[in-house]
Amino acid sequence: MSKSASSPESAPQLLHLVFGGELKSLDSHEFRDSDSLDIVGIFPDYQSAYAAWKNAAQRSVDNAMVRYFVVHLHRLLEPGALKPAQTTSAT
Repeated sequence: MSKSASSPESAPQLLHLVFGGELKSLDSHEFRDSDSLDIVGIFPDYQSAYAAWKNAAQRSVDNAMVRYFVVHLHRLLEPGALKPAQTTSAT
């Protein structure tokens, strides 16, 4: 059986890290205790990372100081590579 162009095996691996913890201040991304960060995991694509981020964020909804983030590891590993849906923007 041949693999189709849309099969998971043919898609590029775009690793994403999901992590979070309690912030020192709501105005920054500095964590109160970096030793106690919650490393949710590393995911093979943005969709699964987003689902994990959403689940973790919902678990901590009662604590306004806790934030979770999705880090695009693939961008750090290959900074010169094109982004999956590269668009032009005024930033």
